[in-house]
Amino acid sequence: MAKVNLDALIPRADFGAQSEIDESFDFFNMISISDFGPGSLKGPNFRKPDFQRETNHWSPEQVVSLLESFVNGDLVPSVILWKSPTYLFVIDGGHRLSALKAWVEDDYGDGAISYEYFGREISRDQQKLADKTRKLVNRSIGSYKQLILKNNKEDLPLEERKKVTNAISRGLPVQWVKGDAGKAEQSFFKINTQGTPLDTIEELLLRNRNKPIPIAARAIIRAGTGHKYWSKFADEKSDKIVSLSKELHQTLFQPDINRPIKTLDLPLGGSKGVRTALQILIEFLLYANQNQEGNPKTVDKYDDDETGDGTQDVLKRALKLAKRISGNDKGSLGLHPAVYFYGPTGRHSRSMFLGVSLLLAKKLINNDKSFFFTFTDNRAKLEELLTSQKDLVATIIQKHISHKRIPMFANLIDQVIKELKLGNDVTPEKIVQISKLEGKIVLGTTTTESTTFSESTKSQTFISKALSSNIKCPICQGYLDPEKSISYDHIIRKEDEGKGNSENLQLTHPFCNQSVKG
Repeated sequence: MAKVNLDALIPRADFGAQSEIDESFDFFNMISISDFGPGSLKGPNFRKPDFQRETNHWSPEQVVSLLESFVNGDLVPSVILWKSPTYLFVIDGGHRLSALKAWVEDDYGDGAISYEYFGREISRDQQKLADKTRKLVNRSIGSYKQLILKNNKEDLPLEERKKVTNAISRGLPVQWVKGDAGKAEQSFFKINTQGTPLDTIEELLLRNRNKPIPIAARAIIRAGTGHKYWSKFADEKSDKIVSLSKELHQTLFQPDINRPIKTLDLPLGGSKGVRTALQILIEFLLYANQNQEGNPKTVDKYDDDETGDGTQDVLKRALKLAKRISGNDKGSLGLHPAVYFYGPTGRHSRSMFLGVSLLLAKKLINNDKSFFFTFTDNRAKLEELLTSQKDLVATIIQKHISHKRIPMFANLIDQVIKELKLGNDVTPEKIVQISKLEGKIVLGTTTTESTTFSESTKSQTFISKALSSNIKCPICQGYLDPEKSISYDHIIRKEDEGKGNSENLQLTHPFCNQSVKG
C-alpha cells in the first residue's frame, strides 16, 4: 500500500550533540494544535532524532483517522519526548505530530515545507498521494483553514461548534524520557520493538547509521535531498556526496514507472518506493564495493565514517558499476532494462537486476576484461533467450529460496554465456539444468480464462511488441536503449576519410563502438 510522505514536517537534528541534562526545564503534559500555528514556541523546537526512520509509513486513510480522532475527542496515544539542551526530540509519535502539522500547513508531502525539503522536486507518486490525502481530509473533517473560519462565526451550529471546540481545546498527551542521550536512544529502540516495529531494513539503517553504505543509500534514494545524514562532513565532501548521489539516483531510478507500461524507457533499479529501493540499493552498494573474496558481505562490517571519505568511496565504486551497466561512458554495455531486469508481466525483478549487478561487479573486481568481449560476441543470442523465455526465467527465480535467487541468476547468465561461446544450443531444458531445477519445472505455457485485459497483460503485450521493433546495435545485434545509453559511430572511420553525414552514422552500444570496434 502506498504511503504518505510527511518526512519534511518535523526536521531532524543530531541526537547526541550534547549529552548534558537540563534539570531546570518544566515538563509540559500536552501538545495542542495551536503549538503548530503562527507564533508558537513549542512547534519550532520539535525535532526527530537524526537516526529516526522516515515519516512515510501511514496511508492516506491512517492520516485521516488520526485527525478524525483528534477533532472528535477520541483517544489518541501519548507522544514520548526527550529534552536536550537545544531541542525537544520526538522519541515516539512522529507520525501523529506530523499529521497534525500537515493539517495546519496543508502540506501532505507536496506543500511549501516539503517542496523545499525535497530540493524542489516532488515525485508524481508523492504528489498523487498528497492530493488524495488532502481530499479525504477535507471531505471528512475539513481543512484547518476552514476550522479557523468556523471558529470566527457567531452563528455556527451547535454540532459544528462542538467539533471546533474539541479541536482547539484538546491536545496530545505527553510522556517524557528522563536521562541523557544514551538513555533516550535505548528508549527509542525499546519502543520500536513493540507496537509497529521497525522493519529489518529500517533497523539495519538505524543501527549502522554512521557507516558508509547506510549514509550512501539514504543519499541516493532522495537524490541528495531531504535530511542530510552526511551534514557532519566538511562542505566539500558533503557537496561531493550530493553530486554522486544525484547521478546514481538518475541512473538507477529514472524515469518513474507508470502501469500499465507504455514505454521501454524503464528505470534499471525499478520503482524508488522507499522500502523496495533501499533494499535494492544496500545490496547493490555491497556488490559494487566487495573485494575479490566477496568482503565485506554485510553493512555492519564497515567502520564508521568520520570524515566522509568512506561514503564517497562507496558512491564512486557504485557509480562505476552502474555506468558499466548503462550510460554513455565508453565501457557501458547499455543493457536494456526491459530485457535484463523486468519479468514477463513488466514487473521489475530485484533478483534479475541484482544478479546481473553481482556478475558484472565480480568481473570488474577480478579485472576479467575477456568476459565483456565474450558477452558482446554472444549478446544477441543471450538476449533472444532472455526475451523468449521470460516466463521460464521468472519461474526458475521463484522456485529458488529467496536468499539464493540473486547468486543463482548471476550464475545462470554466466553459464549461458559460456555455453554460447562453445557454440552449444541453449534450450529451455538446458536453462533448467543450469539452474539445478531438473524435475521441478514443467515446461509449457499457461492460459487465462478471464475475458478482460489485466494490467499485467497490457504491460506484457506492450513490452513484447515494442521490443520486436526496437533498434539494435549493428555491431553485436543486441538491443539498444537509446534513452540511456547510445554511441554515434562512423561506419567508415574518420581516419579512413569517413564523412560526418547521416549515411555514415550508425547507433551502437558505447562498449561496442569504443572497445570492440576500437
